[in-house]
Amino acid sequence: MTVDLSPAESGAPVGWRARRHADLIDLALVDHYRRDDFWEPVFPDAGGCVVLNPGDFYILASKEAVTVPPDHAAEMRPYDTRVGEFRVHYAGFFDPGFGYAGSGGSGSRAVLEIRSFEVPFALRDGQLVGRLVYERLTAVPDKLYGIGIGSSYQRQGLQLAKQFRRQ
Repeated sequence: MTVDLSPAESGAPVGWRARRHADLIDLALVDHYRRDDFWEPVFPDAGGCVVLNPGDFYILASKEAVTVPPDHAAEMRPYDTRVGEFRVHYAGFFDPGFGYAGSGGSGSRAVLEIRSFEVPFALRDGQLVGRLVYERLTAVPDKLYGIGIGSSYQRQGLQLAKQFRRQ
């Protein structure tokens, strides 16, 4: 899995950094909170690099679209723990049917929840940040992730949680 640090359109951010001191949110509220009260936009430098500040929490997106077939689940894992002190897989579980065409998807980019530890960490567009490990299920679930059950992130790109307004 690689990180996408190329803006979707001119002037668009490539990610979001959580503000250090923001209010608590009610997870039951949808499309409720102002994004700018909780998040700061992230832009790459002139060389296409983003430097992660130690301890800060970032939302970035993968370049690749993920598809999880109905008889599998997937988990994001670090590809090599020796590359540095950062974690990319806080929201690293992908349900059966995520990005799957049969449940309303066409491949969905992974939203990467990233935190660097102790020292700044430089990311470049297309840099390898994690790997997906697929596990075969013992049976296909009755319900698949997707439009049919009201899943929020089918066909997503760079996107914050459903509690934040799409401004």
